[in-house]
Amino acid sequence: MTPNFLTHHNHMPSKLKILVTGGAGFIGSHQVDALIAKGYDVLIVDDLSSGSIANVNPKARLFQNDIRDTAIEEIFTKEKPDYVFHFAGQIDFLRSLEDPVFDASVNIIGSLNILTNCVTNKVKKIVFASSSAVYGDADIVPTTENCPLAPVAPYGIAKMTVENYLRYFYRRFKLEYGIVRYANVYGSRQKSNGEAAVIPIFAEKLMNGESPVIYGDGYQTRDFIHVSDIVRANMKVFESDSVDTYNVGTCHQTAINELFSVLRDELAPGLKEKHADKFTGVPVSCLSYSKINQDLGWEPQVSLVEGLEEAVGWMKNK
Repeated sequence: MTPNFLTHHNHMPSKLKILVTGGAGFIGSHQVDALIAKGYDVLIVDDLSSGSIANVNPKARLFQNDIRDTAIEEIFTKEKPDYVFHFAGQIDFLRSLEDPVFDASVNIIGSLNILTNCVTNKVKKIVFASSSAVYGDADIVPTTENCPLAPVAPYGIAKMTVENYLRYFYRRFKLEYGIVRYANVYGSRQKSNGEAAVIPIFAEKLMNGESPVIYGDGYQTRDFIHVSDIVRANMKVFESDSVDTYNVGTCHQTAINELFSVLRDELAPGLKEKHADKFTGVPVSCLSYSKINQDLGWEPQVSLVEGLEEAVGWMKNK
């Protein structure tokens, strides 16, 4: 396939050029906005399978390509990006369970296509969006970076595998990296079919006057972090000289029942919750951010109440 070059803007060759895979998606598009605000020349590779053209910053240049395409080689060769942020992937957790081969083809083989092109074209550093899913059902909570990796589903297995490839590519080819393991990210532009999408799922139902289904007793907990905090963490990792792996979370657990109550009171007061009999995920997920705080001075700034206000406000207006 040839690169599908959708938008073109004049750009100064002296600017640092950054390629963002998945830059039309939820987290990726917020990252693109932050990079453009800092004056970088930004290219996006996104096949728009889960991303949206509406998310694309008009100052970025978009190539509509799958990360597995041979066209990726042409894009790298022609554009010669200095840095890469890698967000593109198969993000549907349930699909990863039902079709692990497809999940691996996008999330592992697609990532390898990006990595090999980074090496060939002398990219200085790649920032990779990983996930708390690599820890599985962790024994230590809040979970730290040196806890064992024991993913329980193909999605987490793929993230762990790409992390291992990044370490290999650094040892073998000196490709510098920053791995950022996210807790449950939420905020504007999040769709209800991606990983960790409980907030848009609940909010959509409540706005339609329906009760969302809470699996199990609802006492399972998650660490919810606003997308703006994630983008700030990514920038810290990108701008640092360290080649390392960082958790990005809030160190705070929120039970699903509690989340439901907050959203219900905001959107559909008086609506009763519905429980389904089983919950199959990990019962507790919460990340320690002490390492990124000590090394890079990052800490979360957006409270769950503030963040939910922003996310729900966006959903009401879209």
